[in-house]
Amino acid sequence: MHTLAQFYGCTDQPLVDALAVMAADRTRGWWEEYRDTLPARLLDLAEMEHHATALRVTQVINVPGLLQTPEHARALFREAVPALRPHEIEYRISHRIKRQAVLHREQPPPYTAIVHEAALRMQFGGRDVGRAQLRHVTEMSEHPAVTLRVIPFDGTSFPTTGHAIDYFHGPVATLDTVEVDTAHGSELVDAAGQLEKYRLVLDRMEAVALKPGPSRDLVHRITQDIREANP
Repeated sequence: MHTLAQFYGCTDQPLVDALAVMAADRTRGWWEEYRDTLPARLLDLAEMEHHATALRVTQVINVPGLLQTPEHARALFREAVPALRPHEIEYRISHRIKRQAVLHREQPPPYTAIVHEAALRMQFGGRDVGRAQLRHVTEMSEHPAVTLRVIPFDGTSFPTTGHAIDYFHGPVATLDTVEVDTAHGSELVDAAGQLEKYRLVLDRMEAVALKPGPSRDLVHRITQDIREANP
Protein backbone atom coordinates (compact mmCIF):
# COMPACT_ATOMS: atom_id res chain seq x y z
CA MET A 1 0.00 0.00 0.00
CA HIS A 2 2.80 2.41 0.88
CA THR A 3 4.58 1.65 -2.39
CA LEU A 4 1.37 2.19 -4.33
CA ALA A 5 0.75 5.49 -2.56
CA GLN A 6 4.27 6.63 -3.35
CA PHE A 7 3.77 5.69 -7.02
CA TYR A 8 0.62 7.86 -7.21
CA GLY A 9 2.21 10.72 -5.32
CA CYS A 10 -0.04 10.49 -2.25
CA THR A 11 1.68 12.38 0.56
CA ASP A 12 -1.09 12.15 3.16
CA GLN A 13 0.77 9.79 5.50
CA PRO A 14 -2.06 9.29 8.07
CA LEU A 15 -4.39 8.34 5.21
CA VAL A 16 -1.85 5.95 3.71
CA ASP A 17 -1.24 4.32 7.11
CA ALA A 18 -5.00 3.90 7.69
CA LEU A 19 -5.48 2.33 4.26
CA ALA A 20 -2.56 -0.02 4.89
CA VAL A 21 -4.17 -1.26 8.11
CA MET A 22 -7.48 -1.82 6.33
CA ALA A 23 -5.81 -3.65 3.46
CA ALA A 24 -3.99 -5.95 5.88
CA ASP A 25 -7.23 -7.01 7.56
CA ARG A 26 -8.20 -10.23 5.79
CA THR A 27 -10.86 -11.21 8.30
CA ARG A 28 -14.10 -12.35 6.71
CA GLY A 29 -16.85 -10.23 8.22
CA TRP A 30 -19.92 -11.89 9.72
CA TRP A 31 -22.10 -9.97 7.23
CA GLU A 32 -20.73 -12.06 4.36
CA GLU A 33 -23.04 -14.90 5.38
CA TYR A 34 -25.89 -12.72 4.11
CA ARG A 35 -24.28 -12.09 0.72
CA ASP A 36 -26.86 -14.19 -1.14
CA THR A 37 -29.89 -13.23 0.91
CA LEU A 38 -29.80 -9.46 1.55
CA PRO A 39 -29.19 -6.37 -0.61
CA ALA A 40 -25.55 -5.30 -0.84
CA ARG A 41 -26.33 -1.94 0.80
CA LEU A 42 -27.21 -3.72 4.06
CA LEU A 43 -23.91 -5.57 4.02
CA ASP A 44 -22.09 -2.30 3.36
CA LEU A 45 -23.87 -0.75 6.33
CA ALA A 46 -22.73 -3.52 8.67
CA GLU A 47 -19.17 -3.30 7.38
CA MET A 48 -19.03 0.47 7.84
CA GLU A 49 -20.32 0.16 11.39
CA HIS A 50 -17.73 -2.51 12.08
CA HIS A 51 -14.82 -0.33 10.93
CA ALA A 52 -16.05 3.04 12.24
CA THR A 53 -14.14 4.72 15.05
CA ALA A 54 -17.31 6.58 16.08
CA LEU A 55 -20.96 6.64 14.96
CA ARG A 56 -23.48 9.48 14.88
CA VAL A 57 -27.03 8.84 13.71
CA THR A 58 -30.27 10.76 13.57
CA GLN A 59 -33.81 9.45 13.20
CA VAL A 60 -37.16 11.23 13.09
CA ILE A 61 -39.75 8.46 12.72
CA ASN A 62 -37.94 5.25 13.69
CA VAL A 63 -35.74 4.22 16.57
CA PRO A 64 -32.17 3.78 15.24
CA GLY A 65 -31.42 0.23 14.09
CA LEU A 66 -28.71 -0.41 16.68
CA LEU A 67 -31.24 0.34 19.43
CA GLN A 68 -34.18 -1.68 18.10
CA THR A 69 -35.68 -4.79 19.64
CA PRO A 70 -36.40 -7.77 17.34
CA GLU A 71 -40.15 -7.23 17.74
CA HIS A 72 -39.92 -3.56 16.80
CA ALA A 73 -37.76 -4.41 13.78
CA ARG A 74 -40.24 -7.09 12.70
CA ALA A 75 -43.10 -4.58 12.83
CA LEU A 76 -41.13 -2.17 10.64
CA PHE A 77 -40.15 -4.79 8.07
CA ARG A 78 -43.77 -5.92 7.78
CA GLU A 79 -44.61 -2.42 6.52
CA ALA A 80 -41.94 -2.46 3.80
CA VAL A 81 -42.90 -1.44 0.26
CA PRO A 82 -42.78 -3.58 -1.77
CA ALA A 83 -43.84 -6.20 0.76
CA LEU A 84 -41.22 -8.64 2.03
CA ARG A 85 -41.83 -12.37 2.24
CA PRO A 86 -41.70 -13.95 5.72
CA HIS A 87 -38.22 -15.44 5.25
CA GLU A 88 -36.90 -12.11 3.95
CA ILE A 89 -38.19 -10.39 7.07
CA GLU A 90 -36.45 -12.93 9.30
CA TYR A 91 -33.15 -12.49 7.45
CA ARG A 92 -33.35 -8.74 7.94
CA ILE A 93 -34.16 -9.07 11.63
CA SER A 94 -31.26 -11.46 12.15
CA HIS A 95 -28.90 -9.11 10.31
CA ARG A 96 -30.09 -6.07 12.29
CA ILE A 97 -29.62 -7.76 15.65
CA LYS A 98 -26.15 -9.00 14.71
CA ARG A 99 -25.22 -5.43 13.77
CA GLN A 100 -25.88 -4.42 17.36
CA ALA A 101 -22.90 -6.49 18.53
CA VAL A 102 -20.69 -3.54 17.56
CA LEU A 103 -21.91 -1.77 20.72
CA HIS A 104 -20.98 -4.74 22.90
CA ARG A 105 -17.40 -5.19 21.83
CA GLU A 106 -14.62 -4.88 24.37
CA GLN A 107 -13.90 -1.41 22.96
CA PRO A 108 -17.07 -0.27 21.19
CA PRO A 109 -17.06 2.90 19.08
CA PRO A 110 -18.75 5.91 20.69
CA TYR A 111 -22.35 5.95 19.46
CA THR A 112 -24.46 9.12 19.47
CA ALA A 113 -28.14 8.71 18.59
CA ILE A 114 -30.14 11.88 17.98
CA VAL A 115 -33.80 10.85 18.01
CA HIS A 116 -36.90 12.98 17.59
CA GLU A 117 -39.68 12.54 20.12
CA ALA A 118 -41.95 11.44 17.26
CA ALA A 119 -39.91 8.25 16.83
CA LEU A 120 -40.34 7.42 20.50
CA ARG A 121 -44.11 7.88 20.44
CA MET A 122 -44.73 5.70 17.38
CA GLN A 123 -46.09 2.35 18.63
CA PHE A 124 -45.02 0.08 15.80
CA GLY A 125 -46.26 -3.42 16.52
CA GLY A 126 -48.74 -2.23 19.14
CA ARG A 127 -48.67 -1.00 22.72
CA ASP A 128 -46.68 -3.84 24.26
CA VAL A 129 -44.02 -3.78 21.55
CA GLY A 130 -43.79 0.00 21.83
CA ARG A 131 -43.33 -0.06 25.59
CA ALA A 132 -40.72 -2.82 25.40
CA GLN A 133 -38.88 -0.80 22.76
CA LEU A 134 -38.83 2.27 24.99
CA ARG A 135 -37.54 0.24 27.93
CA HIS A 136 -34.76 -1.07 25.71
CA VAL A 137 -33.87 2.45 24.57
CA THR A 138 -33.68 3.51 28.22
CA GLU A 139 -31.39 0.61 29.07
CA MET A 140 -29.14 1.26 26.09
CA SER A 141 -28.94 4.98 26.94
CA GLU A 142 -27.07 3.93 30.09
CA HIS A 143 -24.50 1.95 28.08
CA PRO A 144 -21.03 3.57 28.42
CA ALA A 145 -20.61 3.87 24.64
CA VAL A 146 -24.10 5.23 23.92
CA THR A 147 -25.21 8.85 24.07
CA LEU A 148 -28.94 9.40 23.53
CA ARG A 149 -30.10 12.90 22.62
CA VAL A 150 -33.84 13.50 22.12
CA ILE A 151 -35.32 16.43 20.19
CA PRO A 152 -38.64 17.22 21.90
CA PHE A 153 -41.83 18.28 20.15
CA ASP A 154 -41.60 21.72 21.77
CA GLY A 155 -38.20 22.40 20.24
CA THR A 156 -37.83 25.68 18.39
CA SER A 157 -35.52 24.45 15.63
CA PHE A 158 -35.15 21.41 13.41
CA PRO A 159 -32.12 21.71 11.09
CA THR A 160 -32.80 18.81 8.70
CA THR A 161 -35.29 17.59 6.11
CA GLY A 162 -36.14 14.55 8.21
CA HIS A 163 -34.05 11.96 6.36
CA ALA A 164 -32.26 9.41 8.52
CA ILE A 165 -28.52 10.12 8.64
CA ASP A 166 -25.75 7.71 9.63
CA TYR A 167 -22.29 9.27 9.95
CA PHE A 168 -19.40 6.80 10.11
CA HIS A 169 -16.15 8.28 11.38
CA GLY A 170 -13.08 6.64 9.87
CA PRO A 171 -9.58 6.41 11.37
CA VAL A 172 -8.88 9.67 9.51
CA ALA A 173 -11.44 12.26 8.40
CA THR A 174 -10.75 11.51 4.73
CA LEU A 175 -12.28 8.06 5.22
CA ASP A 176 -15.52 9.31 6.82
CA THR A 177 -18.75 8.19 5.12
CA VAL A 178 -22.38 9.20 5.44
CA GLU A 179 -25.41 7.11 4.61
CA VAL A 180 -28.60 9.07 3.93
CA ASP A 181 -31.80 7.02 3.96
CA THR A 182 -34.33 8.40 1.46
CA ALA A 183 -37.69 7.27 0.10
CA HIS A 184 -35.99 5.81 -2.98
CA GLY A 185 -33.21 4.05 -1.10
CA SER A 186 -29.99 4.80 0.73
CA GLU A 187 -27.17 6.95 -0.64
CA LEU A 188 -23.52 6.90 0.41
CA VAL A 189 -21.72 10.22 0.61
CA ASP A 190 -17.98 10.74 1.02
CA ALA A 191 -17.09 14.01 -0.77
CA ALA A 192 -15.36 16.47 1.57
CA GLY A 193 -17.91 19.24 1.07
CA GLN A 194 -20.85 16.93 1.67
CA LEU A 195 -19.26 15.43 4.78
CA GLU A 196 -18.74 18.92 6.18
CA LYS A 197 -22.42 19.70 5.52
CA TYR A 198 -23.65 16.62 7.37
CA ARG A 199 -21.29 17.21 10.29
CA LEU A 200 -22.80 20.69 10.58
CA VAL A 201 -26.36 19.29 10.37
CA LEU A 202 -25.62 16.79 13.15
CA ASP A 203 -23.94 19.46 15.27
CA ARG A 204 -26.99 21.69 14.95
CA MET A 205 -29.33 18.83 15.77
CA GLU A 206 -27.35 18.04 18.91
CA ALA A 207 -27.48 21.72 19.84
CA VAL A 208 -31.31 21.69 19.86
CA ALA A 209 -31.62 18.25 21.48
CA LEU A 210 -31.95 17.59 25.18
CA LYS A 211 -28.87 16.56 27.13
CA PRO A 212 -28.51 12.83 27.92
CA GLY A 213 -30.10 13.02 31.38
CA PRO A 214 -33.21 14.96 30.33
CA SER A 215 -33.43 12.78 27.20
CA ARG A 216 -33.64 9.66 29.37
CA ASP A 217 -36.24 11.36 31.57
CA LEU A 218 -38.36 12.14 28.50
CA VAL A 219 -38.22 8.50 27.41
CA HIS A 220 -39.47 7.53 30.87
CA ARG A 221 -42.36 10.01 30.60
CA ILE A 222 -43.35 8.75 27.16
CA THR A 223 -43.31 5.17 28.45
CA GLN A 224 -45.58 6.25 31.30
CA ASP A 225 -47.89 8.11 28.89
CA ILE A 226 -48.33 4.96 26.81
CA ARG A 227 -49.00 2.88 29.91
CA GLU A 228 -51.64 5.30 31.21
CA ALA A 229 -53.30 5.76 27.82
CA ASN A 230 -53.51 1.99 27.25
CA PRO A 231 -54.03 0.34 30.66
